[in-house]
Amino acid sequence: MMTIPEYLIWTIWLLPFAAFALTWIIGWIKKDSPSSPYVIVATIASLALSVWALISVMQHGNVATSSVQWLEIGALDVSFALELSPLSTIMLLVVNFISLMVQIFSMGYMKGDPAYRRYYSFIALFTFSMLGLVLSDSLLVLFMCWELVGLCSYLLIGFWFYKPSAASAAKKAFLITRIGDLGILAALIMLFNATGTFNIEALITLAGAGAIGATVLTWACLGLFLGAMGKSAQFPLHIWLPDAMEGPTPVSALIHAATMVAAGVFLVARTYPLFEAVPTTLTVVAWVGGFTAIFAATIALVMQDVKKVLAYSTISQLGYMFVGLAFGGVAVGMFHLFTHAFFKALLFMGAGSLSHAVDSFDMRQMGGMKKAMPKTYWTFLIGSLSLAGIWPLAGFFSKEGILGSALDGQPVLFVILLITAGLTAFYMFRVIFKVFFGKYHGDKHLHESPAVMIFPLICLALLAVFVGWVNCNNWFSGFIGNAESQSFLAGLFGALAHPLAWGSLLAAGIGIFVAFAIYKFRWILEDKIAAKVPWLYNLLFRKYYMDELIQDRINNDALLNGTFRGFAFVDSHIVDGAVNGVGKISSGLGSMLRKGQHGQVSFYGLITVLSIIAIALVMMVVK
Repeated sequence: MMTIPEYLIWTIWLLPFAAFALTWIIGWIKKDSPSSPYVIVATIASLALSVWALISVMQHGNVATSSVQWLEIGALDVSFALELSPLSTIMLLVVNFISLMVQIFSMGYMKGDPAYRRYYSFIALFTFSMLGLVLSDSLLVLFMCWELVGLCSYLLIGFWFYKPSAASAAKKAFLITRIGDLGILAALIMLFNATGTFNIEALITLAGAGAIGATVLTWACLGLFLGAMGKSAQFPLHIWLPDAMEGPTPVSALIHAATMVAAGVFLVARTYPLFEAVPTTLTVVAWVGGFTAIFAATIALVMQDVKKVLAYSTISQLGYMFVGLAFGGVAVGMFHLFTHAFFKALLFMGAGSLSHAVDSFDMRQMGGMKKAMPKTYWTFLIGSLSLAGIWPLAGFFSKEGILGSALDGQPVLFVILLITAGLTAFYMFRVIFKVFFGKYHGDKHLHESPAVMIFPLICLALLAVFVGWVNCNNWFSGFIGNAESQSFLAGLFGALAHPLAWGSLLAAGIGIFVAFAIYKFRWILEDKIAAKVPWLYNLLFRKYYMDELIQDRINNDALLNGTFRGFAFVDSHIVDGAVNGVGKISSGLGSMLRKGQHGQVSFYGLITVLSIIAIALVMMVVK
């Protein structure tokens, strides 16, 4: 198969933007025109080209690049550089496929919404931004797309902006992730100051040759990771993600499960050789990821909102990915990102299917929904089993790689991740038993979702089962990294010959059994457990009081209030005063000069003569 032409690399990226523009233009001309077809067709075309790009890179084993000069000022040469590499082609498939599934699902979920066109245009703009992020070979262009992704997240979280909770969640997400973005900006400045280039491959080459000082590289990598922490919701910058569930549920599947939140993991993977050059930074990545994994998993144990459970699960699994990157390398961390995208998008869309029936995400208003919604139940069960890491589903294979690398790299983190695996299985089956079994507690008529919503669930459920098998022969690890191939059957069944696999399966089995005991067999009730250890239950239910510490503390703490009042004084009297002062001075000077502009030629001649005399006198003094 021929190598993909250079112009088609740009086409992959620009097709969603064309759909975004077309949706607004046609909608402006004809108000009642459909919007979803343009976006869906563009995404299908971009996905087809992405498959071609993947096959091309697989067959030819080369990295294709395309560059268009954007800015040249002296020695500064900034280009829009796109790169097709094994890493970027994998991400192209994930972003385009999940986006397509979300768009199809949304045709049923968002049907009748008065802002239907605006919704699809935002989805198209997000897809364009995310594709640019994964294709970019320039840190500056990557950062621009990174910020566009943040903008789209803000627009989609606050899509129902007339709801105060949605507007607040959008602002919270935007502000918290900006903290991390300052880290990336600082890293860009440091790296450019040290090297004079934004090109990622050039930076990697210079770092490998020792041309970047260790101190600069360390702080730059920590800055990049701070940005990754914000976008991928790692402690303590995680607090925006659960609130982001205020957006439409398909948005949660696209942005907050499969793509946007994975951007931080991708950033570390894309710049991984920089981190390798200063191993201390990888230690920081591992411990932040490991702590976040178990921290978020414990909170998910007590959430009553299905989407909140999935949100904290996502935070936990992103922590897993960072540990995989730190100890196992790019292939290990990215493989879990790859499998997680499909089964977590499935679970979020499953939650959307449930909400479509009962108009709520509160599990206390559900129960007994298995019989009325069998397709939703079976697909949700498959997604839960995959997330729990049950063999032979996709999640098992990607989690095993991370657990194995953690065992070799840091036994303490291995134990933390093993406990997290048990907690993950428990809270997912807690959801299953509370939602699909027992007595129905709602007042809505239960019904299965329409076919347009079930179709993406079935597609994603199949992938949640089989997509992990692509690495049974080490194809994924060899494509992204440098692993040697092996027999497919050896990979599929050979994993069970390792004690590690049985250890992780045992942890997941214990979690499932405890969920059975509490929510199915009802040997002990959840309320009684909460009554016996109310301090622990409240600690988890209040999310370790992180929202209070970060938000309410600002509102209630006198010292902080005084500090912010001080900042407000400086801002209004010094910063604004300086700007306004310059404006007043300019206005005053303009008024004075305007008086001399009265059109008398003789006056202008006098001014010219006096100016020449003044210049001559100055020159004489200088000499």
